[in-house]
Amino acid sequence: MPRIALVTYDPGPVPSRDTDLPVLVDALTAAGADARAVAWDDPDADWAGFDLAVLRSTWDYSWRAAEFSAWLERCAGLTRLVNPLRVVRWNTDKRYLGELAGAGVPTVPTRYLAPGDPADLPDGHDYVIKPTSGAGARFAARYTPGDHATAVRHLEHLHAEGFTAMLQPYVRGIETGGERALQFFGGRLLHASRKGAVLAPGTPYDADKVAHPDLEPWEPTPAELAVAERALAAVPDSSGLLYARVDLVDGDDGTPRLMELELVEPNLFLWLHPGSLPRVVEAVLAAAGGA
Repeated sequence: MPRIALVTYDPGPVPSRDTDLPVLVDALTAAGADARAVAWDDPDADWAGFDLAVLRSTWDYSWRAAEFSAWLERCAGLTRLVNPLRVVRWNTDKRYLGELAGAGVPTVPTRYLAPGDPADLPDGHDYVIKPTSGAGARFAARYTPGDHATAVRHLEHLHAEGFTAMLQPYVRGIETGGERALQFFGGRLLHASRKGAVLAPGTPYDADKVAHPDLEPWEPTPAELAVAERALAAVPDSSGLLYARVDLVDGDDGTPRLMELELVEPNLFLWLHPGSLPRVVEAVLAAAGGA
């Protein structure tokens, strides 16, 4: 009986936002595993008592980056962690987009403004500012050239918090084609979804945002699959990669470009794709040595 920890966050007094979690625990248990949902910061968790720790919904990690990094090192020293530590370390800093672009992966053009860098902002098109460490559109906002003063204050806040800022053109293709999320599990395409634009004009960077608006099933095109597979092939030290979500939008030329590559704790959207559950269970059991 493999012992499997599905690693999550502590939601406190409110229900967890991870609707996949109880479904996965029940399905893995039914398949013969000793599966439990465990908060990554639970001081009483015995990580050495698990055969496998699967990062599932550690959705507060970017707020507590130093703590999370220390926990990752500790957990990986006590049990098998997936995705692997070296991949998670690389993926928690969105400067990986620059590396993937350098490897020839079609990406949304991205510049980085570190603390101390001048506020060199576009004056001819809309753009997006967000931190290199974040999730769920946290501290992200869309600006027009006329919003310069507000955007500078956003940058100043990110820099004061110790973040490097990402600067990207606002990709208008998202308004017509949406953002497509291609999810891979066990090395194969699991399913795909499409969602609407997250960042509305005038929404403050510190406002709560709906991370996955108007989500619906999607059948990926050959071009989308090609970009996704090219991005995954460029991940350094990717052996042992269990899951991945590849987020794509259409560039100005209508071809898909990588928006984000999520290798840490992507929402699986199993409520939208219930038929994918058996394949997820099979892959997790195989990773734990139980299949």
